[in-house]
Amino acid sequence: MVVCGDDALAHRLATELRDVYGERVTLVVPSAREPHRPRIPPPSRALDRATALLGRVSAAMTRTGPLPSEAPADGGDGEAPEETVRILESAQPDDVALSEAGIAGAEALALVYDDDELNIHAALRARRLNPRLRLVIRLYNRKLGQHLEELLDQAAAVAAQGAGETDGAVDGGNSGIDASTTVLSDADTVAPALAATAVAGTSKVIEADGLLLRAVERAPVPPGRAGDPGLCTLALLSPSVGDPASAARPADATRPAAGDEGPVLLPDDAAAAEAVGCGSVVLETVSYTGRPVRRRRLRGRGAPLASLFSRRLRWSLAGIVGAVLALAVASWITIGENPVHAAYLTLLDLFAINDPAIDGPLPRKILQLLSGLTGLLLLPVLVAAAFEGLGTFRSASALRRPPRGLSGHVVLLGLGKVGTRVLARLHEMGTPVVCIEADPDARGIALARRLRVPTVLGDVTHEGVLEAALTERAAGLLALTSEDTTNLEAALYARSVNPQLRVTLRLFDDRFATAVYRTLRAAHPRALTRSRSTSFLAAPAFAGAMMGRQILGAIPVERRVLLVARVEARGHAALEGRTVGEVRRPGWLRVLAVDTSAPDDPEPATAAAPPPEQEREPAHLVHELGNDYVLRPQDRVLLVATRQALGDLHSRRARPVGTGAPRG
Repeated sequence: MVVCGDDALAHRLATELRDVYGERVTLVVPSAREPHRPRIPPPSRALDRATALLGRVSAAMTRTGPLPSEAPADGGDGEAPEETVRILESAQPDDVALSEAGIAGAEALALVYDDDELNIHAALRARRLNPRLRLVIRLYNRKLGQHLEELLDQAAAVAAQGAGETDGAVDGGNSGIDASTTVLSDADTVAPALAATAVAGTSKVIEADGLLLRAVERAPVPPGRAGDPGLCTLALLSPSVGDPASAARPADATRPAAGDEGPVLLPDDAAAAEAVGCGSVVLETVSYTGRPVRRRRLRGRGAPLASLFSRRLRWSLAGIVGAVLALAVASWITIGENPVHAAYLTLLDLFAINDPAIDGPLPRKILQLLSGLTGLLLLPVLVAAAFEGLGTFRSASALRRPPRGLSGHVVLLGLGKVGTRVLARLHEMGTPVVCIEADPDARGIALARRLRVPTVLGDVTHEGVLEAALTERAAGLLALTSEDTTNLEAALYARSVNPQLRVTLRLFDDRFATAVYRTLRAAHPRALTRSRSTSFLAAPAFAGAMMGRQILGAIPVERRVLLVARVEARGHAALEGRTVGEVRRPGWLRVLAVDTSAPDDPEPATAAAPPPEQEREPAHLVHELGNDYVLRPQDRVLLVATRQALGDLHSRRARPVGTGAPRG
């Protein structure tokens, strides 16, 4: 694997590939002597101020050391790649640098520079140097990324045809070659994790086909009590030394195949239910369980009368219309005029454009005076209606203010690239959000206005801004600005207002994120704190893409790992035409969900993934379909498997579509 980048994401990605997937990695980074593109950004003044502020907070507390029970994963470990990762220094990923990195014999290349144009140029060079290479590119523009994927995949297919490889050169078919191109945005990849942190208090999630899944480690269940299995039990952990529960474990309880060491991966339901005295890793879905957001209809063309005028004004208009009808009926009865003519005369009197009834009978004179009085009452109502209608159309494009009775919401600080994606994700999950942004021209302001999300414009460091967002009644705070000191100051002040507030900070330096996490946990041990850098959250998604387009993520279980993959049933003898129950292999593979949105008679299958901006219905979980559901060729299967099982699944793939699919 070759990783090229100029920031912390490149280092984190190399570490992820080495530690989780056991791959050999060559890391290409700019030299630290290059003034225009430093390998590791030097600490800024803002970071120095934030460190000093954190130091003052730590000195004011009686307990400043790290908690002994805290794992480094809770706050980011910030460890640089070890010497086992080969590091090359090059200012640009040109032909010389790529050749020196061994691009000709590499399996995959990740281009994660913070410059979209540089990544595109390097991707074109790499595809020319090695058409069989799997590419993972970091881009923020989703439409441009989709077109780039198609272009580079087509180039790989043309090169494969020229080399005589007709099948599988791009999509990982029988030839075993996966020369696909995957374009990812770090903002898109971290948004599900940050949204899950705000909703469920965890960032260890995997997004797949509209589902947010998280792996939760649970403590051993006492004998006689049944634990909640969640969606499924992924693993039974090995008993820890000195654990009282391990001593009471029956001799015939579920144990690993190799002695008593190591976890049991993907046990069947019976083994998971009978296991006693050992912890487990359970898969759960992430969803918002609080009060749902009240969907408001956008005001504009075609809006109903109730959305244009207030209730008081509507009652006033109804009263005047009733008075006019009563006067018309009275004129028709007393004077004996035709009903239509009587109504016409009443309207003329109402608008003061009729001649005075000097020679008319007394009832006619009285009705004319009453009609004139009603016309005087109608004038201010019409003026009020005009102003209300104008204000309604103007406010339709304005930012909403937080409702007074709002509570249990998430305060989102910062509407930049990452904040915009997180806002869209929280809105899809039905989570109430109040945004805070200092720049009225920020990227996410237009989205907040379109979604009618309450937004406070102002600097969060100024007094009264967090109060305007009703932070004291909020359930969580997401501080996602580009300034570490701003995020830290907002978190500290929010905690002083609401000590139980769930806080998630976006911090760029991993070591600083670890220090912030430990200090805030020590100050507020009962409150949930998460400090994450974008590179920490984005690296697993980029690493999974480098392992193959179908890999969505990895779930570490002690010293082993489970892979979550999305595979199309077409062409796989172990999937196509089989039931979900038949596919399941305890200890090896398990089906989690099935995307059945494809039609029964689909067009020829392609390896291209659906565009990211395309809205898809969430996949159906297994318990919704049942174990008797037969997998169709066009179904996309979401499964969790060991590395060996996933490799075996692809090695046993049937012959190309159209030549038959024998069972294996």
